[in-house]
Amino acid sequence: MWFLLLTLPRFLENRKNHNLIINKNKVTMEKIKSLADLKKKREQLQSSLQLREMGDNVDNMIQVKVAMATCGIASGAKQVMETIINECNDRKLPVVVTQTGCMGYCYAEPTVEVKKPGQDPVVFGYITPAKATELVDKYLAGNELLDGIIPVNYEKIDK
Repeated sequence: MWFLLLTLPRFLENRKNHNLIINKNKVTMEKIKSLADLKKKREQLQSSLQLREMGDNVDNMIQVKVAMATCGIASGAKQVMETIINECNDRKLPVVVTQTGCMGYCYAEPTVEVKKPGQDPVVFGYITPAKATELVDKYLAGNELLDGIIPVNYEKIDK
C-alpha cells in the first residue's frame, strides 16, 4: 500500500503528460479528434523513433548515458533523461541518449555520462532537469564543461 501512495503522484503526472485516460482498470490514449492532433502525434512518435534509426552510426555521434538504477530513478533520473532527449530533439543535435544501470556513484545521483567522438567519457553528477538543460546548451551543443564532473576512478585496459 505504501508503494502505491509513493508512486501515485508520479503516475498521475505521467498520465497528464501523455494524455492517458483511466477507466476501471483500463488505460487508453486520448482520441485523436482532428488532423492537427494526428500530425502532432506523428511528430512525437517520429522523434522517439529517431534513436533507433541513428543506432547504427553511434561511433560518430555524441553518446549520453543516464544512470537509471534504483538510486538514480529515486533521485529523478527519469525526468533528467526526458529533459535531455527533449532539448536535444529541439536543437536537432546528433546525440544518442540511452539509459544504463548503476555507475557506482550513488552519492551523486542522478549521474550522466557523455562521450563525444574521439574523446574520453565525462561523468556529471547531481544533474537536475534544469542542469540537464544547461548540460545540453553548454557541453553538448558547445564544448564548455560544467560543475559536477566526477573524477575518473578507473583505468582502461588496452588489449
